[in-house]
Amino acid sequence: MISLLTIKGLHIAVDGTEVVRGIDLTIEKGEVHAIMGPNGSGKSTLVNTLMGHPKYSITKGEVRFMGKDLLTMKPHERAVAGMFLAFQYPKEIAGVTLRSFLSAAWNAQIPARHPERKKLSPIKFRKLLEEKMKTLHLDAGFAERHVNKGFSGGEKKKAEVLQMSVLEPVLALLDETDSGLDIDALKIVAEGIQAMRSKDRSFLVVTHYARILDYLTPDHVHVMVKGKIVESGGAALAQMLEAQGYEKYATLG
Repeated sequence: MISLLTIKGLHIAVDGTEVVRGIDLTIEKGEVHAIMGPNGSGKSTLVNTLMGHPKYSITKGEVRFMGKDLLTMKPHERAVAGMFLAFQYPKEIAGVTLRSFLSAAWNAQIPARHPERKKLSPIKFRKLLEEKMKTLHLDAGFAERHVNKGFSGGEKKKAEVLQMSVLEPVLALLDETDSGLDIDALKIVAEGIQAMRSKDRSFLVVTHYARILDYLTPDHVHVMVKGKIVESGGAALAQMLEAQGYEKYATLG
């Protein structure tokens, strides 16, 4: 059986400086993996690279997504194939409503990934979007606001999860989606993610703290320090890190 995502010996550099220094990771369908680690350990670099951000250079290693060479695919091809990145700091798009943005993204991705599903008219898409918004306790007027313009931190993260729900990715990369959320917003975001879990959808959750994992129990937890995965385990590992921090890994080079 072909794994959903396979990373072997991956090295990543930023402006000539190596940040990720040899990552091996395999994600199967339906699994939730969490990568935890101190600031500057390379967690965000990893997921941004997987999505194809041009700032990052792969100097060594290979990545296969559903059996295909991910590194030969352009960012939009990765998105069409079913990969999604929820940003740590979502960008604002002035003049474009969230509804228009999501409608264009849905029609560009879903029919290409699922030929049996046809493009949706604005009226049909509005109905689909409103149904998705209910699960995140979002008012219908939220979709008429410009993408992330004037949004609070919590609203930006809810908008990211709404995008993920609408676009139905096969693999969702969550880059510190819990960052800056109060407890109520965290619960709503985590519940929205939890509702999307299925045997055909996987998640790679990057986080500094374990609190989102109280609501989204991972199958595997990996500790990343100085560009390497230095320990892996189950959900209990995240709780240990929350209690003890990363001091035990400080001497690793």
